[in-house]
Amino acid sequence: MKKNIGAKPALYPMPVVVAGAMNGDEPTWTLVAHTGIPSHSKIMVSLAAAHFINGCIKQTGVLSVNVVDESWLAKADYCGSVSGARQSKADVFAWTAGEAGVPLIDDARLSMECRVEDVYEVDHFENFICSVAGTYADDAIVTEDGRVDVAALSPVLFEMPTYTYLRTGEKVADCLSFAKARKAAEAE
Repeated sequence: MKKNIGAKPALYPMPVVVAGAMNGDEPTWTLVAHTGIPSHSKIMVSLAAAHFINGCIKQTGVLSVNVVDESWLAKADYCGSVSGARQSKADVFAWTAGEAGVPLIDDARLSMECRVEDVYEVDHFENFICSVAGTYADDAIVTEDGRVDVAALSPVLFEMPTYTYLRTGEKVADCLSFAKARKAAEAE
């Protein structure tokens, strides 16, 4: 039997990312655990309104989304513990500028260069709705047909409310494979 445990956003875990933006001539970074896909052509990065990086993003209109794997999780975690308003985080990562000028983390095997289309404030969070201007992927995580192999990427996941990092799990099945099998069985 199920019981009501309250009004909880129980859609976790989510991939951990580091958002990057330019602060004048140097990059600034922050750890992000609230991201989403509101449509097939847009992504959302949700940041507490008080974050220093928000002003940088609004000023430039662009940001990077760098998917975290275990090899650089400690650096990513650090970026969530230090405010860019009090301390520069420019030297935390080696980086390369994307075509739109956003800083892309060299250690990230998957980075997206994003243009801000809109910003929605909800419960003291600014939700940046972005179009992806470019996706930069390490050859080792790209399949022959040009898709990202999530198993090879092995992104770190964030679970709330326990505030824990998790490893990516194994593939269970292909999407809609159960429906196809059911339809085939019904046709017999």
